[in-house]
Amino acid sequence: MAGRPREFDRDLALQQAMLAFWKHGYEGTSMADLVAATGLASARLYAAFGSKQELFREAVARYEAGDGSFAEKALAAAGDVRGAIENMLTDAVLTYTRRGRPQGCMVVSAATNYASENEDVMAWLATHRKDRTQGIIDRIGEAAQNGELKPGTDVQALGDYYAVVLHGLSVQARDGVGKARLLAAIPPALCALDTALR
Repeated sequence: MAGRPREFDRDLALQQAMLAFWKHGYEGTSMADLVAATGLASARLYAAFGSKQELFREAVARYEAGDGSFAEKALAAAGDVRGAIENMLTDAVLTYTRRGRPQGCMVVSAATNYASENEDVMAWLATHRKDRTQGIIDRIGEAAQNGELKPGTDVQALGDYYAVVLHGLSVQARDGVGKARLLAAIPPALCALDTALR
């Protein structure tokens, strides 16, 4: 006798919850919103994911493995550091302005304002953003060690700068600035790196 079929698609529910959190942020997404987005009763969501916070953490993991994975891929790809940074910023714009998706970065926009009881969630998100910044610094550091950059280049300052640009692109996209304008901002941003190249 065949086993009882699953009553819902957990993966689809997680995808729908991710989009809701991405659009409205952690605090801006209520359980009623998640019920509406997934079509599942709150009791079923709690049974499947444990809590709103745990659902959010899974949603962020899904985002970072999918739509939000562009930065890690660009930084890890073979090639020179200028190409890696340019690809990261270009892919950011394409991701943040994609039709049919919320605008901006989920990890940046999900935590703009929060109540004190959600400080642990916001601190967790901040860790993710700091990890991204460190990834950029590490990639530029590799370039310095490989002789791509002039001696004395301030690797941390350059990495911090491109993290600021990356997060700024998210905010601008969220505010409705279009893809063409955001792409046009990338060449001037790359001048900071160009001056450091050998």
